[in-house]
Amino acid sequence: MGYAGSPTARALQLLELLQSAEIRSVPELAERLGVDERTVRRSVQRLVDMDVPIESVRGRYGGYRLGVGRRVSPIMLTDEEAVAVFLGLSEAQSSSASPDVAAQIALTKVRRSLSAASAERVEAVLHAAALSPSRLDVPDAGVLLTVSDALRARRPLELRYRDAEAAPSRRTVHPFDLLVHAGRWYLDAFDVERAEERTFRVDRIRSARTLPGVFSDPVTRAKRPPLVERFAWADYRWHVRLRIQASVPQIRARFPESVAVVESIEDAPGWHRVSIRAKRLDWLPAVIAGLGDHAVIIDEPEDLRELARATATRMFRIAGGAEQRPVAE
Repeated sequence: MGYAGSPTARALQLLELLQSAEIRSVPELAERLGVDERTVRRSVQRLVDMDVPIESVRGRYGGYRLGVGRRVSPIMLTDEEAVAVFLGLSEAQSSSASPDVAAQIALTKVRRSLSAASAERVEAVLHAAALSPSRLDVPDAGVLLTVSDALRARRPLELRYRDAEAAPSRRTVHPFDLLVHAGRWYLDAFDVERAEERTFRVDRIRSARTLPGVFSDPVTRAKRPPLVERFAWADYRWHVRLRIQASVPQIRARFPESVAVVESIEDAPGWHRVSIRAKRLDWLPAVIAGLGDHAVIIDEPEDLRELARATATRMFRIAGGAEQRPVAE
C-alpha cells in the first residue's frame, strides 16, 4: 500500500529519511514509504524542484543523499528565528527538573538544519549563553546576531539604546564581548563618543546596525576586571563600607560577587571588609540582619547607620506590640 498522504507530505517524509542517514538506496526508500521506486524518484524530483540539494550516488551501494555538509529542514528558519528557538528551548530545559526528550530532539533537528554559515553565527551567540547556568531573559534575536557578527568581524556598531531610566540615546561602539550574567545578556564595548569602556544590557538595545570598517582593541583584555567585579565597583551614589566577622562563604551568601568586594583585614583575624556601591540603601538593613549572630560594623555612610537604627526601632515596636493595631470590623 502506498504512503498515506499528499505528494508534498510524501516528499517531506522522504526528506526526513535522507536527513537521518548518510545515504539511502531507492529500494530502501520505497520500502520505508510504502511506494514503488518510480514514485520515490518523482518525490526526489519534487524536492530538487524546491531547491533541496539532493545528490544521486551510482553503483552497487548507490542511492540518494543530501548534498555534502548540507541539512535542510522542512520548516525553513531564518538565523534570527533559529536563535530564538534555541534559546527558548534551552531556557525551558534548564528550568525543568526533568528535561523534555522531545525538546532535546527538536534542538538537534534545528541545529542540523542550518547551513554552515548560519550555524557559525548561531553558535557564536549560544557560546555566551552556555557559560551561564541561570535562566535567560532572552533579548531580541536579531540584535544578538548583529552584535555577535560585529564582534567576530571587529566591526563598529551603531546602537539605539535606552538606559535604566528609559532615556534614549544613539551610541557608536566597538564591541569587545557578549556576556551572560545572572540570566541577562550584556555587551562589553568601547563607547567611541564617550571614549570609555561601557557595559550595555542587550535587552535595552532597541536596534543595532553594523558600520563600515574594522577596529583594533585599545584596551588590553587581561587588564580589564571580570564583569562581576565591574558591577561591584559601579559608580553608584552610595559607597558603603562594612566590617563583618564571618567567613567569606557566609558573607557571599548575602553579598554575591556582583554586589560587593570582600577583603580580609590583616590585623583582625576572622574579620572582612565589605565594600558596596549602591543606588539605594533601603535594602541593606534586611540583608545585614540576615547575617544573624555575625558581628557587623557600619563604617560608612552615616545615612546607613540612621536607616539601620530606624529599622531596628520599627521592628522593636512590632515585636513589642506597640505598633498600630488593626481596627476590628
